[in-house]
Amino acid sequence: MFFFVPEAVRKPKVKCSYEQKPFRREVMRTYGASVTPSPSESTAIGRKILAEHPGTTGSLGCAISEAVEVATSTPGYRYVLGSVLNQVLLHQSVIGLETKAAMDKYGIVPDVIIGCAGGGSNLGGLIAPFMGEKLRRERDYRIIAVEPASCPSLTRGKYLYDFCDTGMVCPLAKMYTLGSNFIPSPNHAGGLRYHGMSSIVSQLYDDGYLEATSVEQTSVFAAAEQFARVEGILPAPESSHAIRVAIDEALKCKETGEEKTILFGLTGTGYFDLVAYEKFNNSEMSDYIPTDEDILASLKGIPQFPGNEI
Repeated sequence: MFFFVPEAVRKPKVKCSYEQKPFRREVMRTYGASVTPSPSESTAIGRKILAEHPGTTGSLGCAISEAVEVATSTPGYRYVLGSVLNQVLLHQSVIGLETKAAMDKYGIVPDVIIGCAGGGSNLGGLIAPFMGEKLRRERDYRIIAVEPASCPSLTRGKYLYDFCDTGMVCPLAKMYTLGSNFIPSPNHAGGLRYHGMSSIVSQLYDDGYLEATSVEQTSVFAAAEQFARVEGILPAPESSHAIRVAIDEALKCKETGEEKTILFGLTGTGYFDLVAYEKFNNSEMSDYIPTDEDILASLKGIPQFPGNEI
C-alpha cells in the first residue's frame, strides 16, 4: 500500500512484517520511503485497533484501514492496494499469460497448478489463462491454492460478505473470510496475513473449480531449504507454501508411479526474510493453528443481515 506524494513515498507496513523483515524496511528507506508499522498511533483507526487489541502485531487488514485514512485525509495522497481486488488479479494475470506462453512454446501441459494464497492476487494471476480454458471446458487442470495454517481463510473461513479491512472503513466484499478482526499469530513469518480471500478466487473455490489446502510454517521452511539446496534459489516464505505442496504432490506421484507435470509459482526470493530463516535454522520457529473458538470469535464481527448469518 503506497501513498503517492510529490516528494516522497510513505507506506504502512504490518507490524509483524516490519519487525521480522528489517532488510526490506531499510531498502525502502534507502529509496526515500517513510515506513510506519501498523497498527500505529499516528491514525485514529490505528489507535482504535490498538485499544481493542493491545499489543497486537497487526495484519494486512489493519494496514489497509490506516492507509485509507491517511490517503483520504491528506491532500495530494493516493492509495493503491496491491492485493485481493479484481483489478489487481487482472494486473497479475501477466504472470499467468507469460507462464502459459512458455508452456505452449515447449508443448507442455501442466496436470497440477499450485500457487500460494494470502489475499489471492498472486494465485489468481498465475492461474488466470489456465482457468479460462477450464471454464470454457477446453482443458482440465487440477488447481491448488495453498494458504498458511495460521491464517486459513479458504479452508476454515466462511463465504460471506465482510469488511475488507479491520477498521471497517472499506466496502463489503463477498469472500471466504475469518472475520475482519482476525489477526494471525505473530510467529507467522510469511506475508500471507490477510483475513479474507479475493472475491474471484473465493467464487472459483466455492464453485469447485479449485482446491485449497493449508500448511504449517515449519514444514514450509523445510521445503524452502530443500528447494534452495537443490535449485540454488532462496525462495520467499510466501512462495515456499506452493513449494511445500508441489514437493508433496511429486512424492505422491513417486509412490503411485504416475507421471505428472506440476507447475507452481515461485513468487519471490527470500533474501529479505533471513531473520525467519535464522529462526528456522536455530530451531526457534514454531507452528500455530487457530482454534475453532478463535475463528468463531473473529467471525462474530461480520455484518449480520438476511443471508449473511454465520
